[in-house]
Amino acid sequence: MSAVIRVENVGKQYRLGEVGTGTLSHDLNRLWARLRGKDDPFLKIGDSNDRTKKGESDYVWALKDINFDIQQGDAVGIIGRNGAGKSTLLKLLSRTTLPTTGSIKVKGRIASLLEVGTGFMPEMTGRENIYQNGALLGMRKAEITRKLDEIIDFSGCERYIDTPVKRYSSGMYVRLAFAVAAHLEAEILVVDEVLAVGDAEFQKKCLGKMNDISKGEGRTVLFVSHQMGAVAQLCSKGILLKNGKIGFNGNINDCIDKYLTGSDQAVAYKAEKTEAKVSYIREAYISNQKNESGNVFLDSDTIKLRFTVTNKAKISSARLSCTIQSKVGEFLSTFVEDLSELGKNTEGDHVFEVCYPGHLIVPNLYAFRLAIFIPNDAVYDLVDMICPFQIVDGGSNMSIFEGLNYGYFKTNHIFTCL
Repeated sequence: MSAVIRVENVGKQYRLGEVGTGTLSHDLNRLWARLRGKDDPFLKIGDSNDRTKKGESDYVWALKDINFDIQQGDAVGIIGRNGAGKSTLLKLLSRTTLPTTGSIKVKGRIASLLEVGTGFMPEMTGRENIYQNGALLGMRKAEITRKLDEIIDFSGCERYIDTPVKRYSSGMYVRLAFAVAAHLEAEILVVDEVLAVGDAEFQKKCLGKMNDISKGEGRTVLFVSHQMGAVAQLCSKGILLKNGKIGFNGNINDCIDKYLTGSDQAVAYKAEKTEAKVSYIREAYISNQKNESGNVFLDSDTIKLRFTVTNKAKISSARLSCTIQSKVGEFLSTFVEDLSELGKNTEGDHVFEVCYPGHLIVPNLYAFRLAIFIPNDAVYDLVDMICPFQIVDGGSNMSIFEGLNYGYFKTNHIFTCL
C-alpha cells in the first residue's frame, strides 16, 4: 500500500524574536549563497529544540531530520512533552507553514483542527460560521447545506446556532469547529490538543467520530494529545517527538511506554497558563522514601508525590482529589479531602504530600491525576497524567493489596499538609 503522507528529512527552523526570516543582511546572505549554488548558510547553525537549556544561537530547530510514512486508514497518535514540536509538525502537514528543509508529500484532501475557532468571525452567528469555516476547509456550499443539520446536531449548539460566536464559551467554539472539520469528506483528518477544551461527553463523541472515520471509512487520522487514554483508544500507531526529533515510531502501546519512562516530565510538573484560575496545582514532583527523585521505583519503595496548590483568594466548599491512573489514563484509585477541613482553603501557597507504599501497586506504568473542585458545580483545576512512574518487581515478600482500593487508607488522612 502506498503512503498517503510521506515526510522526508523535514526540518523547521525559526529565528528567535523575529518575524519572517530575520534581517535584510541575512536574506541577502541566503540569496548570495543560492545564486552561487551553495546551501543556505543558516541551515548549518541553530540549537536543538530543548527549552530546558539556554541556547547559544538566535536560531532554533523546532523540528529536524523528521522521516516517516503514514498509510491510508492509519490512526496515528503524535505524543511528546510541551514544546517537543508536535503542533509545528501538524502545521507543516496541514500546509499552514512550509518546512525549512526536506519535503512532505500528501495524497488527498486534509481537514485540520489545529486551534480553537480558527477562521471563525466573532460577529457572525454559528450558522454563518459553519458556512465560512466549511468553505475555508474546501467544502462547497451545496455540500455544507446538505450536512448542515448533521453538523449542528453533532456540535450540540442548536439552541445558540443563530447567536454570534463571540458569545460562545471556548467549549462551544471547539464543539462547532470540530463538527465542521469532522464532516468534511477529506481523506486525512488532523486534530491537535483542542479536544481538551470540551467536556467528557463531547470528548467521547469526538473520539467515536474519529474512530468511525479511521476504521469505518478507511480515512487517515493524525491525533495530538496529552491524554494517553484517548490516544491508546483511538490510535494503533504512535510517533514520539523529543526535542524536535523522532524518539520512537511504531506501535502505540510501545510509544506510550517510551514516553512515560523516558521523559523528564516523569519527575516534575509545572503549571502553565494560570492567569484565569482562582485555584490551581502550581507544581508537583515525585520521589522515594529517601526523597530521591526519579520515575522508576521498586515495589519495596514508598512513592511520594509532593505538590503545591496556589489559591489566589479564599475558596469555599472546595475539595482536593488525587488519583492513580494506569498508563492509558484509567482510574485505579481516588482519594478526596475537604480543603476547608484541612485549613487550606485560604489565599496563598499550600504544600501537600501523598505517600503510596509500592507493594500495594502491581508492577507496571502509572501516573497521577490531581483536581481541585466543588462537587456537582465547578472545577478550579485538573491536571491529568502527570508525574508518570514505573513500579518494578524488587523481590518484595509483601503481598499485593487487593484492588488498590480504599480500605488500607480509611483510618488515615491520605494528604499530609507540609
